[in-house]
Amino acid sequence: MLGWRRAAASVLLLPRRAGWRPAAAMSSLLVGQPQYAWLRELGLQEDNPGVYNGRWGGGGQASLEDYEETVKKAKEAWQVWADIPAPKRGEVVRQIGDALRQKIKVLGSLVSLEMGKIYVEGVGEVQEYVDVCDYAVGLSRMIGGPVLPSERSGHALIEQWNPVGLVGIITAFNFPVAVYGWNSAIAMICGNACLWKGAPTTSLTSVAVTKIVAKVLEDNKIPGAVCSLICGGADIGTAMARDERMDLLSFTGSTEVGKQVALMVQERFGRSLLELGGNNAIIVFEDADLNLVIPSTLFAAVGTAGQRCTTARRLFLHENIHDEVVEKLVKAYAQVRIGDPWDSDTLYGPLHTKAAVKMFLDAVEQAKQQGGSVVYGGKVINRPGNYVEPTIVTGLAHNAPIVHTETFAPILYVLKFKEEEEVFAWNNEVKQGLSSSIFTRDLGRIFRWLGPKGSDCGIVNVNIPTSGAEIGGAFGGEKHTGGGRESGSDSWKLYMKRSTCTINYSKDLPLAQGIKFQ
Repeated sequence: MLGWRRAAASVLLLPRRAGWRPAAAMSSLLVGQPQYAWLRELGLQEDNPGVYNGRWGGGGQASLEDYEETVKKAKEAWQVWADIPAPKRGEVVRQIGDALRQKIKVLGSLVSLEMGKIYVEGVGEVQEYVDVCDYAVGLSRMIGGPVLPSERSGHALIEQWNPVGLVGIITAFNFPVAVYGWNSAIAMICGNACLWKGAPTTSLTSVAVTKIVAKVLEDNKIPGAVCSLICGGADIGTAMARDERMDLLSFTGSTEVGKQVALMVQERFGRSLLELGGNNAIIVFEDADLNLVIPSTLFAAVGTAGQRCTTARRLFLHENIHDEVVEKLVKAYAQVRIGDPWDSDTLYGPLHTKAAVKMFLDAVEQAKQQGGSVVYGGKVINRPGNYVEPTIVTGLAHNAPIVHTETFAPILYVLKFKEEEEVFAWNNEVKQGLSSSIFTRDLGRIFRWLGPKGSDCGIVNVNIPTSGAEIGGAFGGEKHTGGGRESGSDSWKLYMKRSTCTINYSKDLPLAQGIKFQ
């Protein structure tokens, strides 16, 4: 864990872990050290309660009693929030965005400290939440359904959209701010209350974000439980999945856990929104602009140390350019600046946990056993912390078991292809369907890629990386990625329920389809 640990009574701020630079004595808490005084700007103290439902409480891992009280308070808060007109809800969300802007640097620093991503990515993640707030403000004046023509005179046919009620949000460690923002900002303008369970390894970020949001709600005399927080373990997640009071459960995490969540929610005929794994591919044709290919692949494969759900894990190269691209890519990898995530010139920091390092090493070994050659990286870096080398593996078959396995680490499998049809099929043969991209100048090929026989992913790019999506489009994927959509486009509909309403304003009672019942 980066910068904190669980204790019997709270989430505690501890000395910075040795993954970055020498820490002070372990008996000294981070928040008490001068170089971390900025943590207090986020409202963090030596002892930080991890439950918020209009008031702060809880001790260490939240109990099921804490959960019950929080759900009750959130449901009560929804009664107030749902009656507020959508544009006024949008105004509150606008204020949340402004409050985040004021704290963007310190909150970005905390994301970097606790998760391990580089500082600019931490700040960028907070910016993403801000952008979604801006988007949601406009959306608050646009959500709604159509007025449809009725076949019966003196009748009106309308589509009415209402909030689902209470939205549970379970987020992952790799984007501890942005994913909550995607969900909560849109859910709020739709009229829902939210209950957030962040990743156990990024609890301080969850607490800091909630303090910012809670102040805005309280300043507007809105019950703080509209945006509740509960820091807990698997028992809390299970309770959320099984709880019929949870009108929608948004889960971001691994496919394995997501499947368990989906089954528990479906067992009670509930609604779930799943954002799960991705085994994403970049396809490079021989007419591609390599000046775009190399930096795009580098960012997609190495950014966030390979810990994005949209990270490029497979690189398909046309056989005529394979060797040239690999040579250029190896040179680019050698230029990646590895170091302290807080240093301004660092591009690549540590993995999040020791367990991630082990998964990295296991995957590299399996790749070798299955016929792969490590042409760059493949080892742990000899320095304190969870640092591994960004890695390139060539020589594997497109259907090698390890190629079809998503490893949340910076390993790129480089594969040869000959024909468009085969490589499109190889892109689609993995179980996940999140992100994909091709590099080509061929206009016909581009539209075949976008069409029904092209990529089967939820994100289908051309001449850009697989990662780095904008908030205006719907984010999500198909197959084992879960099918959920968040953020832009019409993703708001997932946070609402619709009713078809027929209104008779005449004195007659004609039946549909011309039926006579007399």
